[in-house]
Amino acid sequence: MQYAWLVWSLLLLLLWSIVYYSLKSRESRREMLVVSLWTSLLGLTEPLFVPEYWNPPSLFDLARRTGFDIESLIFTFGVGGLAVIIYEWINRKSRHKRMSVIERHNSRHKYHLPALLSAPVIFFTLLAFANINPIYSGVIAMLAGGIFTWYCRPDLKNKMFISAILFTAIYFVYFLTLNLAFPDYVQQVWNFSTISGILILGVPLEELMFAFSLGFLWSSVYEHITWRKLI
Repeated sequence: MQYAWLVWSLLLLLLWSIVYYSLKSRESRREMLVVSLWTSLLGLTEPLFVPEYWNPPSLFDLARRTGFDIESLIFTFGVGGLAVIIYEWINRKSRHKRMSVIERHNSRHKYHLPALLSAPVIFFTLLAFANINPIYSGVIAMLAGGIFTWYCRPDLKNKMFISAILFTAIYFVYFLTLNLAFPDYVQQVWNFSTISGILILGVPLEELMFAFSLGFLWSSVYEHITWRKLI
């Protein structure tokens, strides 16, 4: 069980590699890689969740000693790329096109920057003032950021909603592999005294909430930042 978190993260990296090398579009590969690299930085927020949300044994016992761990960087790298690309991986006919100057001056786009900044601002505001587990702060922030993005970029609504469902389904199956390999891991590592304690086939409800909110927001990140649209 000492290496469960590492094995699970590497399994996600394997899934990431399969999806990445199956993509035919060079731009889709670039999108997946760039978003993954930036998302991996979220692994540095692990001290906010250890031990408030969970307390996993990690490589060199880093998580329990420092709050940081190598596995979180691998995990966030993997989920970021999969969440942003899953829609295009399923819908192989979709491709990107730069938005025209006229389109970029649509009245909704005056909220472009606030929409992009909304998730981190909400997350850290909740951390500072709300007495809730940080996992809920993260879920609320990503859902709210997704809604702001939806308003600013309604053309991305199909990708966002479908990606959220697809990513949650994939993440659920992925989580089941952890339960099969390490049956007692969830009970020993998650801090159920501070969360709902609801399990769905052994998967904490909060993990599925995380997957849905991440898929909802992250699927739009590349197009929103780079002023691209899917056609």
